[in-house]
Amino acid sequence: MYSRRTGLILGFHGCDKEIRDRIVSEKGFILKPSENIYDWLGNGVYFWENNHERALKFAQELMENPPKGKENLIKEPAVLGVIIDLGYCLDLMDSKFLEILKISYNFLCKSHQDYDTKLPVNVRNEKGELLRRNLDCAVIQSVHELNKKMNKPDYDSVRGVFFEGDDLYANAGFKEKNHIQIAIRNQNCIKGFFIPRDFKDK
Repeated sequence: MYSRRTGLILGFHGCDKEIRDRIVSEKGFILKPSENIYDWLGNGVYFWENNHERALKFAQELMENPPKGKENLIKEPAVLGVIIDLGYCLDLMDSKFLEILKISYNFLCKSHQDYDTKLPVNVRNEKGELLRRNLDCAVIQSVHELNKKMNKPDYDSVRGVFFEGDDLYANAGFKEKNHIQIAIRNQNCIKGFFIPRDFKDK
């Protein structure tokens, strides 16, 4: 009953300036969905919800430390703004969908047991952060597979909160890079693109 999210939200995507400008100006030019096995919200086009600064920092970090073989991925860091209708959303801040995720995990475990294969694992960095989420990606992709098998509607988007970075202050329960991310699976949910304004402090 409450699965469909109402209203529009703003999303921000860190990328190269040339890509941003092409998407805004060229009709039909769209973002390529991410399909890495470690993408924590599964396959989709990723956006930071209402967080322009985090998107820009991501693009800057990607330029300074590019993945191997993608050294020219970002030449000039920029941010693409989008207007999003989440539609039918697998919202991982909602108890109902967390239960669905647990069911999917149990299904995935059973499947790997039946075929005698290893379950994917999440990998922590030196700070203990889960940045390579192979297991979570597999669990979420299993949700989509189960939906198809049961002839249920596809999810248009996936939404989750991510705790990242150093403690904000001593004994803090907050991290420096906490954010909400969205993976758009159905690009019809993107109602428009824009170049964010550069607000100058007065």
